[in-house]
Amino acid sequence: MNEVVSKSAPTSAPARADDFTGILPSQAIRGMVASDDIVGTLLRPIEPDQIQPASIDLRLGEFAYPVDTSFLPGKDLTVMEKLKRLDPDVESVKLDLSKGNVLEKGRIYVIPLLESVNLRTSELMAFSNPKSSTGRLDILTRLLADKATHFDQLEERYRGSLYLEVAPRSFSVVVRTGTRLNQLRFSRTRGEGAKAIPMSDWNQLLDDRQIVDPVPIDRKRGVLPFTVDLEGSRTEGEVLGYRAKKYAKRIDLDRRDYDPLEFWEPIMFHKSSPLILVPDEFYILMTKEAIAVPPDYAAEMMPYDTRAGEFRVHYAGFFDPGFGWDVTTKRAGSSRGVLEVRSHEVPFLLEHGQTVGWLRYERMAARPGMLYGGAGSNYQGQGLKLSKHFAQLLSKQFARQGVEREGQQVK
Repeated sequence: MNEVVSKSAPTSAPARADDFTGILPSQAIRGMVASDDIVGTLLRPIEPDQIQPASIDLRLGEFAYPVDTSFLPGKDLTVMEKLKRLDPDVESVKLDLSKGNVLEKGRIYVIPLLESVNLRTSELMAFSNPKSSTGRLDILTRLLADKATHFDQLEERYRGSLYLEVAPRSFSVVVRTGTRLNQLRFSRTRGEGAKAIPMSDWNQLLDDRQIVDPVPIDRKRGVLPFTVDLEGSRTEGEVLGYRAKKYAKRIDLDRRDYDPLEFWEPIMFHKSSPLILVPDEFYILMTKEAIAVPPDYAAEMMPYDTRAGEFRVHYAGFFDPGFGWDVTTKRAGSSRGVLEVRSHEVPFLLEHGQTVGWLRYERMAARPGMLYGGAGSNYQGQGLKLSKHFAQLLSKQFARQGVEREGQQVK
């Protein structure tokens, strides 16, 4: 959830000391860059705007390797060793990204990143997730590391190169060396203080409406249930979501002016609210609740959970400190959570107000020197919103252009 950030960090609670357990803030990440614990290449060093309040953006390198299957290198091999073992001729089919190239829908690619890391201590681990715009385009990305047995995770004392598995699902995309699809955050696993949020603090955050409005009944510590909005203001023809079109042209990730109607079918309100999710189709919906992350916390949507149904609601589920947080009222503002929804196996009926997921909050190791938001932010204060690559159209514009309601739209 990190695109543009504000450099001021208004207070909501006493600042925590730098040696606390928790997610490292922007100033600590800058320190890692300064000490060469995170490095770019000689020609493309780390850029200042890669650093976000609680993470750093990672950049695609010079080549993309098409592969026939997803894989993990395992504890004995580097990523490139595993790649060449699976396909001895992979160097002959790699794609040059220096001037841009197409990653085709339905294919899988492994791309070396420009960044490498050195986790010098046994106190740090790192975790990756797609950026917001990546998830909203239905691009599956997973971080790979040498001798790794898990995706999206760097173990303590990892030192080496980074790679990204990229699998466009709904649209073919044009990427280049330097394109940013995912981000990396660091968590201190030991130190003073506790990572878990005390129940008293959690209840106070809820009572003060600092993290959500309206406040849910379920108060499980650190975990916030959220529901889907399929009614909006109950205005006939109001756009409540989008479904990706089956056949659309490719998307250049450097562009910001695409017509959404060429890529998306709007889902509009009409009398009642149920929505049937068609298996393996991709939807953009939003939460009923306004969601916020105070400065001393970060949040992540929990992974796919069958308790909610046979579907997932996010690819890019990380929320930086300051997302949706009103610096004046010290409460949740108007920002909704955008849901990247795909049903599995069978059709699934969604209804307005149905619980579709959970947001897990964690403490920051220290308050970041910058917060998510500020002028020019793509998603601060968002309602239902597509990725930044599309011009935003109002529901009235859809109606004027005669958009038809089709099979699985709200009826």
